[in-house]
Amino acid sequence: MSAPTPSTTSPARFTIGEVVRHRLLDFRGVIFDVDPEFSNSEEWYQAIPEHMRPAKEQPFYHLLAENAESSYVAYVSQQNLVLDDEAEEVDHPALDSMFEGFDGQRYKLKPGLKH
Repeated sequence: MSAPTPSTTSPARFTIGEVVRHRLLDFRGVIFDVDPEFSNSEEWYQAIPEHMRPAKEQPFYHLLAENAESSYVAYVSQQNLVLDDEAEEVDHPALDSMFEGFDGQRYKLKPGLKH
């Protein structure tokens, strides 16, 4: 029997409820799920311009995202996220279904909802 292969995936830097901002694109959002490594379709991955395409071997985050024009769900690599330091709430219609209360830094997951 062989030994397990060590994981090359880095640990998640962010947690559910944190408000983050994209490093390169102008949007921010609330994390509502975390994948330890890329878990989307190859078609989605290949649609990212090659010069911006992130490594798959890192955590990816599901965000309730917003920009100046709209709100939407985003899937973003860890390398492209930073904590948002504006201490402002995110304006997304799905927030109330998953979270309650904003303390200026993070949203609190509703009781009964678990990752």
